[in-house]
Amino acid sequence: MSNYENLNVWQKAVDLAVSIYKLTDSNISFKRDFGLKDQIRRCSVSISSNISEGDQLGTDKQAIRQFYIAKGSAAELFTQLIISEKIGYISGDENSYYLNECRGISAMLTNLIKSRLD
Repeated sequence: MSNYENLNVWQKAVDLAVSIYKLTDSNISFKRDFGLKDQIRRCSVSISSNISEGDQLGTDKQAIRQFYIAKGSAAELFTQLIISEKIGYISGDENSYYLNECRGISAMLTNLIKSRLD
């Protein structure tokens, strides 16, 4: 078991969630769309939450399950960001950052899962 606070993937996921909160708080479109705002925030927080939960559960098998859930939350966030761009809530240029962060976190989770399988 490691200390999740030292995991780069956890740190990046926390930073992404904070960034998503700031985006949805400052953007007038999200302020009016309570459903999407709530969902995009919940799945962004879910990524780091599942990483920390998995890391503390006690076995690699349990940890890996939570890391897969975190990957699912990253995919969910990715999809919601695409939808947000398509409906005009955020620009493509602005969204590129968030989508790249989702991709990077997902790749890091894949590597973390592989390391726990060994």
